[in-house]
Amino acid sequence: QVRLVESGGGLVQAGGSLRLSCAASGSIRSINSMGWYRQPPGKQRELVAVITGDSTNYADSVKGRFTISRDNAKNTVYLQMNSLEPEDTAVYYCNAGGVLLPTFLKYREVWGQGTLVTISS
Repeated sequence: QVRLVESGGGLVQAGGSLRLSCAASGSIRSINSMGWYRQPPGKQRELVAVITGDSTNYADSVKGRFTISRDNAKNTVYLQMNSLEPEDTAVYYCNAGGVLLPTFLKYREVWGQGTLVTISS
């Protein structure tokens, strides 16, 4: 069984920084993409950033402020969030796409349980 465990959420003042981490556990051969989504209060879940190989993609609202990175050896993805704004308040979810097991069974995608990020003004 593959699990994603997020950490690093919390409460921070506007202008501050947070670093989220997401580690995939289980017997994994490879993961195609890893990314972060968020769901602000009362809104739908939206893409924040995704990394596939060396390619990254960001939502326009976070470009220049957030940086996604990945440690393939640890099956871990990070999200460095700087210059945080109250509008960044949300539950942040980790996503892994194309998770291949040693048995060659593939999960299309796996989600973490979410971590709450609250930005005070």
